[in-house]
Amino acid sequence: MELKWSVVIESLPLLAEGALVTLKITVIAVTLGSIIGLFAGLMRIARNPLLKFIARVYVDFIRGTPLLVQIFIIYYGFPQLWAALTGGQPQAISPWAAAIASTSINSGAYVAEIFRAGIQSIDRGQMEAARSLGMTYGQAMRYVILPQAFKRVIPPLGNEFIAMLKDTSLLSVIGFEELARRGALIIGYNARAFEVWFAVAILYLIMTLLISQLVSFTERRLKTGDHH
Repeated sequence: MELKWSVVIESLPLLAEGALVTLKITVIAVTLGSIIGLFAGLMRIARNPLLKFIARVYVDFIRGTPLLVQIFIIYYGFPQLWAALTGGQPQAISPWAAAIASTSINSGAYVAEIFRAGIQSIDRGQMEAARSLGMTYGQAMRYVILPQAFKRVIPPLGNEFIAMLKDTSLLSVIGFEELARRGALIIGYNARAFEVWFAVAILYLIMTLLISQLVSFTERRLKTGDHH
């Protein structure tokens, strides 16, 4: 059986649409995950033991279980849980809603640890100096600690974005039409597995390389800004 690379050219428009969906869901997931992660990260270093415990349970559970299982819990399990709590009938969740919820919650746990490490890497003297100037803990965190921590977390946040970009392929199991799902559908139509999956792999590679370059550029700009 000969390889038909013309299949790749024919499939590119559909695969490109899938790649855009992959980028879109990744941006949403990491953006929402960063918001969740920032609060969870601050809770991880809070003095309140209850806040610490809640954040610890969240982070440990999400980081200790596969994303695939979390997708199944939200897409298949949550409607049953909701029905059990309300006494009604299970209402299906759309693949889009399940995709956003599962990936955002997953990303938030990893971002929480990124922010926690970033904040704790700032010299304690910075907080003490800010407090001695009359700032509250919240003001010191907002105006002194977090701006410095943010610059340090750019590289690991970039890595999280790339990891999530690749992990979105798991969403195909619930029928969410991102890049991997589009590839599978095309193969179901033309049975050209190698050519299509190779094209899918190249598109993932292009996206991850572009994001890596963007992260490196942002990091360089921030370092240049520090020298001025």
